[in-house]
Amino acid sequence: MAGAAETAVGGKTETTIGTDLTAAFRTAAFWGAIFAVLSVPILTVQTAESFNTLKLVPRWWLLPATFGVVFTVVFLRQVLFAGTDGVKLPTAFSGALGRAGDYLGWGLLLLALALPFLPSTNRYTLDVAILILTYVMLGWGLNIVVGLAGLLDLGYVAFYAVGAYSYALLATHFGLSFWICLPLAGILAALWGLILGFPVLRLRGDYLAIVTLAFGEIIRIVLLNWVSFTNGPTGVSGIPRPSFFGLEFAASGDNTFAGFFGIPYLPIHRIIWLYYIILLLALLTNLVTMRLRRLPVGRAWEALREDEIACRSLGINTTNTKLTAFAIGAMFAGFAGSFFATRQGFISPESFNFMESATILAIVVLGGLGSQIGVVVASIAMIGGIEMLRNLGFLKEIFGPSFDPTQYRILIFGSILVAIMVWRPRGIISTRTPTVSLGKTKTISSDLVKEGHG
Repeated sequence: MAGAAETAVGGKTETTIGTDLTAAFRTAAFWGAIFAVLSVPILTVQTAESFNTLKLVPRWWLLPATFGVVFTVVFLRQVLFAGTDGVKLPTAFSGALGRAGDYLGWGLLLLALALPFLPSTNRYTLDVAILILTYVMLGWGLNIVVGLAGLLDLGYVAFYAVGAYSYALLATHFGLSFWICLPLAGILAALWGLILGFPVLRLRGDYLAIVTLAFGEIIRIVLLNWVSFTNGPTGVSGIPRPSFFGLEFAASGDNTFAGFFGIPYLPIHRIIWLYYIILLLALLTNLVTMRLRRLPVGRAWEALREDEIACRSLGINTTNTKLTAFAIGAMFAGFAGSFFATRQGFISPESFNFMESATILAIVVLGGLGSQIGVVVASIAMIGGIEMLRNLGFLKEIFGPSFDPTQYRILIFGSILVAIMVWRPRGIISTRTPTVSLGKTKTISSDLVKEGHG
């Protein structure tokens, strides 16, 4: 009966099914062994400090665990999705998913507005929420360059650093307030976006990615070595915090937040104010982006992403189109950088390495190129998910008391991206809403939208 059922549903005989399972088993075993061998120098040995000396602690038990995970994933891939280009969802379900994304966005917005006043919210929750919103803002800014204009940028963290150092230096040396330095930091970051945009106007694809990567490293090295201006590796400390319309968050004084409103002083008041600042900046980024998408410049970005030659043939100035994408995306990174500086109170070049660019790009790709709500979902999954791992106590019971899951965040990021490329190559939110349409607007599959070649 089992063989007959398999024949009726799958159109294959029992012998063919057995052959397919055997091939899937061999493929899964092959890739599991390859991954286990490549992981030997990474997973099997750990350095530990003992009496001011380093010693190597073997962890050979991780090899069979690695083999088992890779074997299971590849085997399921071969059995369930062999011969398909990712997970294909029915058209009706894709449309429902697109409509659900709109409700999800409004739900997340209401949750974000009410988060500081929820009974379960504490200082740690607000810190994680601020971090997530910072990456959401950075992801939306990079989405203009990568998702809308189709320009692959691997040095986006450079504009983040320009905004942070602009605010830090202006505030510490000239005593300017946060609200004055914020637009100045965005303007300076946009200026550097134009400076980067001019040399790469004729570059595409991998060449563009290499140049932007080099630009990000140049900015970091300049910050590291220009000691007289940036204070070098020591960084900039004592960065002032934003006030509440002139009211300082202090325990005592004349113009304090607690004294003006007649409430007891609590340190969390400043954290709540910082949370609403980054929430406002993120919403402003989203509002401007969605508005620009409907303007001629936004449609020019999408035309550039689809086909640059056809874009030129339509009379669109591709030079100005690329420059506006770089400048506007850099401006939002400058805003986020200035907030990062005032949030931390201290910045150094180590905070703006290539891994930050890779993380922001991974968020954009994971959420879906060109998808605003996808960036939010990916930021919550990648940034908030890693923080959640810290609180999973049972992992230490399994792997030992010294196990820190955050040390494997790069491995986790890579595994998630590989899984997305295999099963959802267009990102978590793979449906798109056309910017301009005749009649009723309908969500479409992202397969009909090119990713761009820069």
